[in-house]
Amino acid sequence: MQTEKRDIRALSKEQLRAFFVENGDKAFRGNQVYEWLWSKSAHNFDDMTNLAKNTRQMLEENFVINHIKVDTMQKSEDGTVKNAVRLHDGLVVESVLIPTEKRTTACVSSQVGCSLDCNFCATARLKRMRNLGADEIYDQVVAIDRESRLYHNHPLSNIVFMGMGEPLMNYNNVLKAIEMITSEEGLGMSPKRIMVSTSGIPKMIKKLADDEVKFKLAVSLHSAIDEIRARIMPFSKNFPLADLREALEYWYRKTKSKVSYEYVVWKGINDNKESVDALVKFCKYVPCKVNLIEYNPIDDGEFQQASEEAIVAYIKALENIGIVVKVRRSRGKDIDAACGQLANKEGNEL
Repeated sequence: MQTEKRDIRALSKEQLRAFFVENGDKAFRGNQVYEWLWSKSAHNFDDMTNLAKNTRQMLEENFVINHIKVDTMQKSEDGTVKNAVRLHDGLVVESVLIPTEKRTTACVSSQVGCSLDCNFCATARLKRMRNLGADEIYDQVVAIDRESRLYHNHPLSNIVFMGMGEPLMNYNNVLKAIEMITSEEGLGMSPKRIMVSTSGIPKMIKKLADDEVKFKLAVSLHSAIDEIRARIMPFSKNFPLADLREALEYWYRKTKSKVSYEYVVWKGINDNKESVDALVKFCKYVPCKVNLIEYNPIDDGEFQQASEEAIVAYIKALENIGIVVKVRRSRGKDIDAACGQLANKEGNEL
């Protein structure tokens, strides 16, 4: 009975070097393969042209490269590109290329479906089927970088983990992917150009701080009132705002990095003075900025975009206490370029 081949990208460089030594070859051969797998993003072993044919055959007999495939690609009139990404087991996730005048941002997924139950989010209606591997996250970025170069004539400049899934519920793989994205042996991108967005899991935010990560943190907040937040995001009953506040204060003490709050204003839900005042108060705890997100309804249900007057009320109140506020308008409406947790959103300024 034939055993299932292992995905070679699950091996570290040291393990690859050991594999070649065990098979009577030189250790440096592992370095060559590692470079092909990550820096050059080889899709198959025959691409590794500086390896002898019998070496490539040995790799083929022992391993697979479970590379993603961009199944369908849609391009919006505004330059936004949505990829339906097929994984090696047939499951599909989405990633999005979001261009602005000065940058291109990749919005990537970290799970197939989502572990959480945010009522406003289309992805939350899909049960979590599995976590993505570090290589599958990495591959999304490589694909979008190629599209950025093709359609916008420059390399990808920023990455946001705001696609399908809750990144901190796939902690190890997300951090491994970022390690490879920022490594000189991978894509060599600056961690300062990467933002991980979480729905707010206090324990894992503290772990990020303890692990001394260099990327930026965004929190999908949407209300600074526990009862309203629980209506929007039922799972947050287990993570009250007092705990989230404590975790964010811990994050800032350890990292000295500002937090970005992602915040949608919905009609009849959080478009009142009480909600505005609560957010103003919450923003005083930790140095932060606020991204007010334009919402694209996923149906005709209770979550509908608030009036422009409600948005202006938030802007004025936040700016009065010196908080930087950005309004994020929807992108790619003509292709429904949903970006995970919050439907369509423009790339954050990192």
